[in-house]
Amino acid sequence: MKSNLLCYLGFSHCLGIGPTRLQNLLSHLPGAEEAYEAPHKQIASIIGPITAAKFVEFRSKFNPEEKMKECEKKGIRVVCWEDEDYPVPLKTISDPPICLYIKGKLELIDFESDFLFAVVGTRKPTSYGQQLATRFSNQLSEAGVIIVSGMAIGIDTLTHRGAIDQGGKTIAVLGCGVDIVYPPTNGRLYEEIISGKGIVISEFPPGMTVQPGLFIARNRIISGLSRGVLVVEGAKHSGALITARYAAEQGKDVFAPPGPITSEMSEAPNLLLKEGAKLVTRVEDILEEYNMTPLLRYKTAPDFAGQAQKLTSEEKKIYELLGREALTIDEIGLTLKQSIQEVSNTLSVMEIKGIVEKNSEGKYMIV
Repeated sequence: MKSNLLCYLGFSHCLGIGPTRLQNLLSHLPGAEEAYEAPHKQIASIIGPITAAKFVEFRSKFNPEEKMKECEKKGIRVVCWEDEDYPVPLKTISDPPICLYIKGKLELIDFESDFLFAVVGTRKPTSYGQQLATRFSNQLSEAGVIIVSGMAIGIDTLTHRGAIDQGGKTIAVLGCGVDIVYPPTNGRLYEEIISGKGIVISEFPPGMTVQPGLFIARNRIISGLSRGVLVVEGAKHSGALITARYAAEQGKDVFAPPGPITSEMSEAPNLLLKEGAKLVTRVEDILEEYNMTPLLRYKTAPDFAGQAQKLTSEEKKIYELLGREALTIDEIGLTLKQSIQEVSNTLSVMEIKGIVEKNSEGKYMIV
């Protein structure tokens, strides 16, 4: 006799038994244990002979008890549909994960009462996208929102980092096992999430490596956990668009900032805006949508008109340029027809004033 959790664990490890087939089994049988241990003929009558045969063969070789011990040794928490810690928002989607494998401080997340919000986008963001991802994740986090994303390079990484830098909570949903750091370059971010105020979560069993199609499946979890989804940047075939589609199907809100029509990475958000996504230019646009009073424990986005009035004439010229896009010193000097030394001196003063900062590409942008 196996506990229900062990049975769900077994089902989640069996390729071919996904949420839909398991739901079908459970609609015909009393519970998870009965479904897991049912004879081949009975299983075949419900989900078909081919899948049933594969499951029975898998069942004969799989040891749920040993697999659970492996998870415990790796510090991985396993929750199934019947677990009280299973995220409430995921129970309402059409194909909730059979099991969730979790690393980090699950006790810090209240999926029922906390405000979870997804920020996603391309792996190859422009400077404009980098600024938006950092700004929105910073400000949402400081407003008490838990940031959900996929820990991919690019927008996802900036999003998680923005939450961590503000001392907030964040959830990374992986397209592989939670014991695998992907991409490897995010090893430090992974450790900061699970050792800090966040969790790393996946429906895929520990040890499962990245495979085609898994990222698409995980996107429904990102949107399923969240009240809404902000798509920062992405090309017309971006995975972020898939997350937005899932969000719409799940009855979640989709948000997008407008982007330059000349940028390939603006195709996804601009397309979503055409289709009815909510346009956002500041974090208040999101908070007000949910009747959340923006307590603004954070600095609001720069007020161009008000800020510009306080600048010297040289600072104002640079501020106006950076208001459109991030630029290097050389690019600023070339546009303004000033020497590198002149531009550098002005930028130094603006940095001290907290008006501009240099990003990872060595370009200056407005704070």
